[in-house]
Amino acid sequence: MTVDIVTFGCRLNAFEAEVIRREAEGAGLSDTIVINSCAVTNEAVAQARQSIRKLKRERPAARIVVTGCAAQTQAAMFADMAEVDRVVGNDDKMHGEAWREARDAFGLGASEKIAVSDIMSVREMAPHLIDGFASGLPRVFVQVQNGCDHRCTFCIIPYGRGNSRSVPMGAVVDQVRALVERGHAEIVLTGVDLTSYGADLPGAPRLGMLTKQILRHVPELKRLRISSIDSIEADSDLLDAIADDARLMPHLHLSLQSGDDMVLKRMKRRHSRGDAIRFCDQVRRLRPDIVFGADIIAGFPTETEEMFARSLDLVEECGLTFLHVFPYSTRPGTPAARMPQVAGPAIKQRAKRLRAVGEAALRLRLQAEIGAMREVLIESEGQGRTEHYLPVAIAGERVGSVVSLRIAGRDGERLTT
Repeated sequence: MTVDIVTFGCRLNAFEAEVIRREAEGAGLSDTIVINSCAVTNEAVAQARQSIRKLKRERPAARIVVTGCAAQTQAAMFADMAEVDRVVGNDDKMHGEAWREARDAFGLGASEKIAVSDIMSVREMAPHLIDGFASGLPRVFVQVQNGCDHRCTFCIIPYGRGNSRSVPMGAVVDQVRALVERGHAEIVLTGVDLTSYGADLPGAPRLGMLTKQILRHVPELKRLRISSIDSIEADSDLLDAIADDARLMPHLHLSLQSGDDMVLKRMKRRHSRGDAIRFCDQVRRLRPDIVFGADIIAGFPTETEEMFARSLDLVEECGLTFLHVFPYSTRPGTPAARMPQVAGPAIKQRAKRLRAVGEAALRLRLQAEIGAMREVLIESEGQGRTEHYLPVAIAGERVGSVVSLRIAGRDGERLTT
């Protein structure tokens, strides 16, 4: 039996799962389950623990290795679980040596299970050229950056990922070219803090320059998409690419977190409410059909009803279509954990209200699509996605192709043709 990966959390983890599979199988591991964990919320950590127990009941003979952000930040907790055979650090998981050591290290005591290095000492990022993606898979991710130099008061991720580091531009272009040659139609650039890309590289290239280089040097690439960005750090080259090249998809996901200036200040964010609105207005002038998504936290410590109402209003003022709503989750060791907390029921109620506003915004956008011609990437036999990442019910088209289709209606939260 081979190595099975169970991945929680972000798109970056999804990319890294392919590296883990390659390195672990190359090290000779078999009948092994790797839990690639997430630490962004308490719920994410709890889900990983529940999954470990469930998988051990289902496959008692399998070895279980835990890695990812939660393993990096809470290694001892996972090592104390009887079901866990090894805990591998978040940088260690990307290297074959860690998996070769894991192969020979099962049956150890709790303290000996831990193979987690100091993530803050990691300064460089080697490219990981992935050839394990199934040929013709419509959309694949390319990791161009890892870690974060910012210290938002609610966030544990820098302690799970380390400081910001980038893959050199040439290596990224080579990765994209190789994936396009294998038949992948859409590439998604991903990282922990994408707009910090390049600050650690010679000449300090920015994300916009990287984007332009990919589009220029891989003309066969059909679609390039950018995952979550920090709008205040978006550079002029990135805005130029959004305006000038149709292959860069008109869809941006923004790390906004709140619509209230005092909350943003207490979060130690680098933008204001006005900055967010101005950015969306500016990009919409450059690319009128742009669609925005955003992360917003409900119930951050000290948030009042009036402050929360500004987050509700921001959905309309920024013209947001996709909302990722996070009920605030206390992460031990972060400054926000020491702030006056909002009551749990109020957090849940605010998150519910915010999701309802987001669902209404999405319905409006879906309705507005009716009658439009869209370039649809066929993801599976039953579904595709437009340039704006809107789902479309599909029948009879070849998976992996990009086809021009007229939107005829909608069925729930999917468009129809």
